[in-house]
Amino acid sequence: MNYECAIIGGGPAGLNAALVLGRARRKVLLFDCNEPRNKPTRMAHGFLTRDGVPPAELRRLAHSELAKYPSVEINCGKVVSIRRLDKTHFELKTEKEVFHCSKIILATGLKDEQPNIPNIEKFYGTSIFSCPYCDGWELRDRPLAVIADKNVFKLAKEVYIWSRDLVVFTNGEGRLELEEHDQLLAKGIQVYEDIISGLEGENGQLRSVRLEDGTLIDRYGGFVTPLWSHPNNFAEELGCDLNEYGGIKTDEYGRTNVWNVYAAGDAANIVPSQLIIAAGSGSAAAIGVNGDLTNEFFDGSL
Repeated sequence: MNYECAIIGGGPAGLNAALVLGRARRKVLLFDCNEPRNKPTRMAHGFLTRDGVPPAELRRLAHSELAKYPSVEINCGKVVSIRRLDKTHFELKTEKEVFHCSKIILATGLKDEQPNIPNIEKFYGTSIFSCPYCDGWELRDRPLAVIADKNVFKLAKEVYIWSRDLVVFTNGEGRLELEEHDQLLAKGIQVYEDIISGLEGENGQLRSVRLEDGTLIDRYGGFVTPLWSHPNNFAEELGCDLNEYGGIKTDEYGRTNVWNVYAAGDAANIVPSQLIIAAGSGSAAAIGVNGDLTNEFFDGSL
C-alpha cells in the first residue's frame, strides 16, 4: 500500500501531525515505537488542559483520538531505513515490513545523554530535570543544584526565577567567565568547580551532592544540561540541511530543503523544547504536507 504521508515518531509532533492529516482525509502511516525523550519524566507540564499529565497517558489519549480517523494507521515498528525510489516515492523498512509513501515527516525527536555523574539516572525525571520551564514550578523555593559544563550561566539565571537558594556545579569541566562568576556571587549563588563523585538521596529524591574530596552539599532537587543527539541518521542520509542549533532546517510549514521531506518537533526546533511547541510544529508540518498534496493534485503532478 502506498501512503500519502509517513510520519516517523510518535511524540507530540508526530501525533499532532497525524491528527491534522487524518482530519484532512489523508492516508497516513504513523510509526510509534514508544521510545519518547521524556520517558523518565513522571509528569509533563506546560501543555494547556493537560498540565501534569503522565507522558504515557498523553500518548494513550492521542492514540484514542486518532482511532476516530480511518485513514490514519499506527505501526509500532521501528523504522530502520529510508530509501528514495524516485522523486515522489520512498521505501521505508522496519525489521519486519516494507512500506511505501509519497511524503515523509521526520518527527523523531532527540536523544538525551546525561552528564557524566555517578548514579544521576536514579534521580533524573523525579528530582533532577533538564527544563526549568517544564519542572521549575514543582521545585520552587527548594535548595537546588544547577549542574552543567556548558551554558551553565544561562541555566543558573533561568532557575533563579524559581528558587533563590542555588548552588552551581561545573563538575570540573565547565568554565564561567569572571564577569559571570561575579554576577552569580552577587546574587548569593555559590559556585563549585570540583568534580562531582556522586549524588545521594532515596526514592529518586536528591538530598546532597558529593564532591570528589568528600564534601557534601545539601540540595533537594536540581537541573542539568544533558547532551543531545539525533536518534538516527535519516535527515543526514536524505540530504537535509541543519539549522544553527543542529536541528533539521525547515520553513514555517516543516518543509526541509529535500523535496517531499518535512520535519517537526524537537528534531527540528531543538530550542525551545516543550511538548506544546512540538505539537504545534507537527500541526504546521501537516498543513504543509496537505497543502503540497493539494497543489500537486491540481497542477497534475499527482
